[in-house]
Amino acid sequence: MTVFTFKQLIGGGWVDAIDQGTWQLINPATEETLGVLPFGTAKDAEAAVAAAAAAFPAWASKTVYERADILHRAAQWIRGRIDELAVITTQECGKPLRESSAEWQTGANLLDWFAEEAKHSSGRVVPARRADRRLLVVHQPMGVVGTITAWNFPVYNLARAWAAALAAGCTVVGRPSEYTPRSAMMYAQALVEAGIPAGVVNVINGDPAAMGQVFLKDARVRKLHFTGSTRVGKLLMDGASQTVTRLSLELGGNAPVLVFPDVNVELVAQQAVTAKLRNAGQVCIAPQRFFVHSRIAEEFIEHTARFAKEVTLGNGLEISTDMGPMINAAQRERLNAMVTASAQSGAEILTGGKRPDQLEHGYFYQPTVITGLTTDMPVYRDELFGPVMPIIPFGDVDEAIAQANSLEYGLAAYVQTNDLKTATHMYERLEFGMVAINDWLPSTPEMPFGGVKMSGMGRECGEEGLLEYLETKAVYMGGI
Repeated sequence: MTVFTFKQLIGGGWVDAIDQGTWQLINPATEETLGVLPFGTAKDAEAAVAAAAAAFPAWASKTVYERADILHRAAQWIRGRIDELAVITTQECGKPLRESSAEWQTGANLLDWFAEEAKHSSGRVVPARRADRRLLVVHQPMGVVGTITAWNFPVYNLARAWAAALAAGCTVVGRPSEYTPRSAMMYAQALVEAGIPAGVVNVINGDPAAMGQVFLKDARVRKLHFTGSTRVGKLLMDGASQTVTRLSLELGGNAPVLVFPDVNVELVAQQAVTAKLRNAGQVCIAPQRFFVHSRIAEEFIEHTARFAKEVTLGNGLEISTDMGPMINAAQRERLNAMVTASAQSGAEILTGGKRPDQLEHGYFYQPTVITGLTTDMPVYRDELFGPVMPIIPFGDVDEAIAQANSLEYGLAAYVQTNDLKTATHMYERLEFGMVAINDWLPSTPEMPFGGVKMSGMGRECGEEGLLEYLETKAVYMGGI
């Protein structure tokens, strides 16, 4: 890969912020500066929206096959450079290289998936009640789409929205997190290298509140996709109510895990630790509240604590690293305060619970196993977004289901059992948008991704994800 200068992409050009603002990007594993990047204002968002609006008619008029060719070429460009791209992502978000590589592969897969799925968004002919009438349902691209995405998956979070929107014929203005902007810039570069016309995809980096207001108030922005906290999602809903801007919201999660006594306890404990500590626990669908049947709870806790102690913390660029740092000091301190408050209320920390002594620099936090919980403790009630595993024994299945459903979140839930009746009973009664049975990764381009309750609205990926960026038009033809 040639040397790339990380700037904003507006109207086909890589540019500085209009007011010359800058942002110092920090490596969370070393606390060293990775570089100084543009940091814009509402002016940059306005310029990007104007560019996307100007590019929309020509992009929307292309055939799905023409658009698909570009997306496929972008996917090929990514796959040919995954090792280099993974380093860029690991440097700015901290996750191990293997996780970054997998994320970039998924980013390419999403381009391929939606490139092909768009070819099947053909609408339908509806049989009419009268012989002289014809009824058609057609799908048409929505317009300009704004995206605001989070730092925890700087490629995947935006790829599932961009790939769908572009395949549908929409143009995009993406505002990634200021903590991980380079991954978004490189994803956009893949599309540029693939020959996407100027203005079809734009990337801005800057003040999220000011840029979000531009997305909400500009009538040319027909939809806003947001990945982030429930608190911010509610603010966006308030703003969208004034302009009737369509929203897709992938918000917070607090995923329950129900472990039944018919499983291989040691194996499930090992899998649970691996799943929990992916990206240092900074995953919206991360398993969080582990409800373990009382017959196996003691054994599960023993294995879990042992596996957690064996995890190697370090710079994600080092091959020996199992888990990298958290994204910044503020996130680490927030997590530590939750663990400390819960311990002061009677919870027992079996391992971890603090910053590792051997790592002087970087935003690291020890893998933590905690028991003795009550439902009012922070580590039970609130989204952790960090490497902490609360374990709660249960005896009554109905009571465990009630506890799992008791919180405001409804993104993902997990069940570990070898009994088909139990599995069916669980997925039918758990109030979550995604339920994984004997599986720890409820995410793939072919399946809808999204939550219920306060975990959001709308769906990304799958057939449903494409329809999120298409308007449905009913056509009535009479006098035939």
